[in-house]
Amino acid sequence: MMQKLKNRVGIITGATSGMGKAIALEFAKEGANLILSGRNVERGNELASQLKNSIFISGDISVPKTNKKLVKEAIDHFGKLDFIALNAGVLGLGNVMDLPIEKWNNTLETNVSSIFYLSKYALPHLLHSDSGNILINASIAAFKSFPQHPAYCASKAAAVALMKQLAVEYGPKVRVNAICPGPVDTPLLWDSAKAFKNPESAVENAKNATLLQRLGTPEDIAKLALFLITDDSSWITGSAITIDGGILNT
Repeated sequence: MMQKLKNRVGIITGATSGMGKAIALEFAKEGANLILSGRNVERGNELASQLKNSIFISGDISVPKTNKKLVKEAIDHFGKLDFIALNAGVLGLGNVMDLPIEKWNNTLETNVSSIFYLSKYALPHLLHSDSGNILINASIAAFKSFPQHPAYCASKAAAVALMKQLAVEYGPKVRVNAICPGPVDTPLLWDSAKAFKNPESAVENAKNATLLQRLGTPEDIAKLALFLITDDSSWITGSAITIDGGILNT
């Protein structure tokens, strides 16, 4: 069967764990040539060694020069760039009065500014692709508040707003969408649960609050990401698609 991403070139941030890693594995299985980004060098190199035509570049994506380097590496190694899939994120836990300003700034820079930076440097190349695509991993936190999550919720709402702006400005040549996951069984979910008095109970309660009575898996998210990055979703742009087991309906 024909690989859906054969000969396409993309950048995946947050690729060393959780949803980003699952997306990298799914895209590679479908033939994509990938630049993988993350902070954990050991995990990044291990992942790249498992995949064909993949290169890992470590760095802090909250810094403009890191994003510029990712685009340069894609062009230098593969000669073009067709898509970017942005998954890197931090929580920045703490209520408004207690949250250090530095943590607030870091959360916004990592979760929102990095989208702006990578899109800014990637777009000149995406506009020359026949399948230009930007996929942002946001969260249901864009639409729902959680205790001790002001920076995270604000950043995810901003990510969705930026997605819509990019879709308006760069269609029809580039499609831009966001995935908004609910409770997915990743290290980030368990870190998020630390905002509650009993983290294990908080995760269990989140699972039970879904209509499907289970946590999502990184692979669930990766399958949606694959749909949105391929031509199967060729008439979808400017959309924030929830994938949450129905939890926003409870």
